[in-house]
Amino acid sequence: MEIYIGTSGYSYADWVGTVYPEDTRQNEYLSLYAELFNFVEINFSYYAMPSARVLEGMQKTVDENFRFSLKGHRSMTHEKGEDLQALCSAFKEGTAPLREAGSLVSVLLQFPYSFHYNRDNRMHLDSLCSCLEGLPLHIEFRNTDWFQPRVVTELRKRSIGIVLSDYPALEGLPDFSPRISSPVAYVRFHGRNRENWWTGNNVSRYDYRYSSGELEERVPVLQQLASSASVLLVAFNNHYKGQAVDNARELIGLLEEE
Repeated sequence: MEIYIGTSGYSYADWVGTVYPEDTRQNEYLSLYAELFNFVEINFSYYAMPSARVLEGMQKTVDENFRFSLKGHRSMTHEKGEDLQALCSAFKEGTAPLREAGSLVSVLLQFPYSFHYNRDNRMHLDSLCSCLEGLPLHIEFRNTDWFQPRVVTELRKRSIGIVLSDYPALEGLPDFSPRISSPVAYVRFHGRNRENWWTGNNVSRYDYRYSSGELEERVPVLQQLASSASVLLVAFNNHYKGQAVDNARELIGLLEEE
């Protein structure tokens, strides 16, 4: 069993002075991050198609044991671009350096809460998974509609993972129940900021620091996943002010104690 723990993103200006030393330049972020963790989620691939040149440079910055997860581009999950095949081809082409290095451990298809279980969305998901075949796919469903036996069974047939996410306890959001459908288990910690979840932005929504007790209560499930899968990925998305870094470090310590 391999366990990779890190954060969602690493290039945050507000980490300078807290996570990174004062006066750290942006082109030094990744090398410093890789001294702390062996895994990172890449966010910029959601906003812009991944560039082979950029990812090749990133691969050269880390060692052979470092692993990347890349978010799928928003045209695949949120905007539904018309030429899906061309979008998938461009995404695959951009990720080539990481795939060739063996460091791409996941492509994260993060769907919005508004992506409900209906015929059009089922067809889109089927087409998307088919044209991204060959990539290590994980899907994050942000509402409870999709957690049906037939969906889990179909994803298991394709060896596509279902992300287990820790959210605020709000109606409509999935609970913390693992559904294993691929050899790579993936867990994301988004924080439990109830007040800002529906109305906040990408900073305030995830402005949350997990307590030691909250992390400890998740350890048994993580251990269950670690015993059932060959690889366990854990990403903390509560990035504001470096809270994700603190919580990731704390979770590493908790798992090492077990």
